[in-house]
Amino acid sequence: MNAPNPHRLPPAAQSAARSRSLEADLRGTLQGEVHFDDFTRGRYATDASIYQIMPRGVAFPKDEADIAAALEIAARHDTPVIARGGGTSQNGQPIGRGLVLDLSRSFGGITDYDPAARTVRVRPGTVLNTLNDHLRKDGLFFPVEPSTASRCTIGGMCGNNSSGARSLRFGKTVDNVLAIDAMLHDGTAFSLGAGHASSNAQQMIGQLTAMARQHRADIESIFPKVQRRVGGYNLDELLPDDPNFARLLVGSEGTLALTTGVTLKLSPLPRHRVMGVCHFPNFRAAMETTQHIVALDPVAVELVDNNVLVLGADIPLFVKTLGDITRGQPNCLLLVEFAGNDLDALKNDLKRLDQCMSDYGFPDAVVEVVEPARQKPVWEVREACLNIMMSMKGDGKPVSFIEDCAVPLEHLADYTDAVTEVFSKHGTVGTWYAHASVGCLHVRPILNMKTEDGVRKMREIAEETADLVRRYKGSFSGEHGDGISRSEFVEPMFGAKLTRAFEAVKDAFDPQNRLNPGKIVRPLRMDDRSLMRFAPGYAPIQPQQTALDWSDWGGLNGAVEMCNNNGTCRKLAGGTMCPSYRATLDEQHVTRGRANTLRLAISGQLGPDAFTSADMKATMDLCVSCKGCKRDCPTGVDMARMKVEFLHHYYAKHGLPLREKLIAHLPRYARYASWLAPLLNLRDRIPFVARLSERMLGFSAQRTLPKWRRPWRPTDAPARPRDVQGDGRDLVLFGDTFNRYFERENLEAAERVLRAAGYRLHRVEAGGRPMCCGRTYLASGQTDAARAEARRSLDALRPFVERGARVIGLEPSCIMSFRDEMTALLPAAETGFIQGKALMFEEALAADLKSGAVTLPLADQQGRTAHLHGHCHQKAFAAMGPVETVLRAVPGLQVQPIESSCCGMSGAFGYAAENIDVSKKMADLSLLPAVRKAGKGDLIVADGTSCRHQIHDGTGREAIHVARVLDQALHQE
Repeated sequence: MNAPNPHRLPPAAQSAARSRSLEADLRGTLQGEVHFDDFTRGRYATDASIYQIMPRGVAFPKDEADIAAALEIAARHDTPVIARGGGTSQNGQPIGRGLVLDLSRSFGGITDYDPAARTVRVRPGTVLNTLNDHLRKDGLFFPVEPSTASRCTIGGMCGNNSSGARSLRFGKTVDNVLAIDAMLHDGTAFSLGAGHASSNAQQMIGQLTAMARQHRADIESIFPKVQRRVGGYNLDELLPDDPNFARLLVGSEGTLALTTGVTLKLSPLPRHRVMGVCHFPNFRAAMETTQHIVALDPVAVELVDNNVLVLGADIPLFVKTLGDITRGQPNCLLLVEFAGNDLDALKNDLKRLDQCMSDYGFPDAVVEVVEPARQKPVWEVREACLNIMMSMKGDGKPVSFIEDCAVPLEHLADYTDAVTEVFSKHGTVGTWYAHASVGCLHVRPILNMKTEDGVRKMREIAEETADLVRRYKGSFSGEHGDGISRSEFVEPMFGAKLTRAFEAVKDAFDPQNRLNPGKIVRPLRMDDRSLMRFAPGYAPIQPQQTALDWSDWGGLNGAVEMCNNNGTCRKLAGGTMCPSYRATLDEQHVTRGRANTLRLAISGQLGPDAFTSADMKATMDLCVSCKGCKRDCPTGVDMARMKVEFLHHYYAKHGLPLREKLIAHLPRYARYASWLAPLLNLRDRIPFVARLSERMLGFSAQRTLPKWRRPWRPTDAPARPRDVQGDGRDLVLFGDTFNRYFERENLEAAERVLRAAGYRLHRVEAGGRPMCCGRTYLASGQTDAARAEARRSLDALRPFVERGARVIGLEPSCIMSFRDEMTALLPAAETGFIQGKALMFEEALAADLKSGAVTLPLADQQGRTAHLHGHCHQKAFAAMGPVETVLRAVPGLQVQPIESSCCGMSGAFGYAAENIDVSKKMADLSLLPAVRKAGKGDLIVADGTSCRHQIHDGTGREAIHVARVLDQALHQE
């Protein structure tokens, strides 16, 4: 029988057949991975905009040959190609119905570096912060620093012509690009630079240069006279006598060519920076004063508006910083930075700033931030402004489509007033932040994009704002490019003649319209709902009954939709999230990728059974439930809690495997298993037993298991509630399963330290067995069992806590369950009494030592250093400060925090055979190298049971709980 001819099949089948043919050709040619499954395509259907377009497939090129082959094969299959970096674009630039080439995973790195000449050549997938970390040792940096620097790529920056906070001093990307190597739509390689075009591009560049000069009068009269102009194509860069032809490609959004290498101009790092935080009573006052502040020659002037101040006050990551830099209740702030090599001169600049503020009616309105350690978190708040504002719960969100219009500074106050009036006319308000220094304020009206009315208002606001921008002789695209949101406005802003010239540029480079079509010229409609994330008919299909309480978000879908794709979870250093992405560089294994997949699954876009499918399970598998996203994600996406919900439904459908049953029920059988400790501990002494446990249960033979011990037994008799005196010294020591049965010395040390400090310890049991937080059940989604354990423990604790006792524990994952998961498992009436009363050992001790309520006679540890690793949940709940406080209370002990993400164990995760490689890789990213560098006599301190185990397995070093550090200092002769 002859194979069917795909051209005779119905249209949908024809498309599928073409995709299979394209996939087969790519797989047979490219070294890098190729994916055409719905789940991968869905993860690449969005960026940080309101749009969603499902691509035909996704490829991950490893080198230039892969890129050339992908372009040639796509051309043969008449398939568009969309280049993608970090996927953080605001306007739909890196999405489309074609083949997406993700250049961020395998096509980054420096290929040539000349510090003397201050130049560097990089591949387009290079992350900006990674580049600048490398350059810093030579006192250099690439000075274009957008707020997404932790994850944006150089290729994406060139595509958007990115700017950043310090463009007042250093300009845009286009001002700092020296040369570009690229490929045309068919894979033909060429290069452009200053006065240079490779031989195969000379004729085309010559014709385009001649065309630009024919349009000189229009370019000079129509192109906006503001620094922030990134709309259309850079025809103005072809007008000088000695043009840099590479600059024509900058800002072209991948519509002209695909970049394979970029040569950048570097700048010397200023030796010092200082900041003045200017307080204003109202928004207009800040806008009117900006031009006078800019006259002082700062490096940056950035706006933080009232929305950020109010919303940021509820985000744990930013509370301390906002408290440090604000005085009273300002309506908004301007962050003013000065930079240079003379610190005294910069301090004098702050005095001039203070005088300027006084001159314009705002005396004593500047908070000086001179110390670098204080400046860093302030900039983190500024860089997170967008995401802070996107943390608004509900369907109404700040929407990006007129976000970065730029106007001359003298018109800034009037422009912002006029835009505010437009918002009011349409029944909404806007959020403002960003680059006051260059008249480029990021503004987003709050709209519900799930409704036709919200989309209609978006179109009307866009058109009216475009009229205002023209009136004030500004730029409609000031930083984030055209994309889908603004390409329609290229012609209204530049006129028909220049738009036809832009089309001629496109046709010269890409005559078949194969590279990222629908952007800049011949645009897609910005209000086409079929192109949007919440297209007509979008209706999340809730699981029959959620296992956890999602009412704060309006349901599970509301919690998932909090992810706006900003990509903070893709950062490669600092904070905690996302450890699995740092180890794999795979979009599937990053918080954003999981959230997108969950959203598509629960809305039925990946098929009727996608939510409980094997593909969804694979997407969630490497989430280590570190809760780093709960703290580090500015919109508060809590993937750890979402994983509990998912696993509840998945295992309800597919059944719970034996290994997960053993882990889940550990607290219930642990006291019996401890009787068999000598037998059970043979597992790690006899090699074939370890291999057998891997084969039968899935516990990796490469990993030792915790050693069963004689369990901890409190020395006190069971307590009665009436024994609580309520003077602040009554404690219930919560003996978690892990420390009780595997490391009882920690609980014994804690008892000794707490008694030495003068506390009264009360022994509480629940139903004849030790209390349990339910953590092991949650790890496999067994929410009913976890709820029962939580209730049992809470019922036992309530009479003691209500009389004034506090609950103290050693294991972060257990104690933090009282603050987090229990509130999602049980009604507030059952958990409210313990909120603020369940504390880590060091939290209670640090607070009472500081207040003088208790004291500890600790011996001097002069000359000793403690290297401190924080458990992920301690970091997520801002509980690392107390650990440092109690360690620094030990006289002479030097405390050195280890800057690390997740240790890679995460409870049972690191014991699983299928996870062993990624678990080790997570540990080797930062934690284990820091431990290996520690001196032989140094202490390694870690509160988490799994953290200590990973450190021991990976380095042979013993890590100890902070309770043991204090105990040793307490009893040292």
